[in-house]
Amino acid sequence: MGIEEDDRPRKKISHEIGQDLSLLSVEELTERIALLSTEVDRLKEAMTKKRASKDAANAFFKS
Repeated sequence: MGIEEDDRPRKKISHEIGQDLSLLSVEELTERIALLSTEVDRLKEAMTKKRASKDAANAFFKS
């Protein structure tokens, strides 16, 4: 009895900036776009929190 394709663990999607994209399918490209979009959102959220923290510190020390 073989392992069914759906039962196999999926390989974790990863992306390296600048890598060759010619061997990727449209589905793989779509998955990578979703992955990178999520990461961009996460980075923007971290930046917003850091700016707010910096602004609060600046306001405290200017008083």
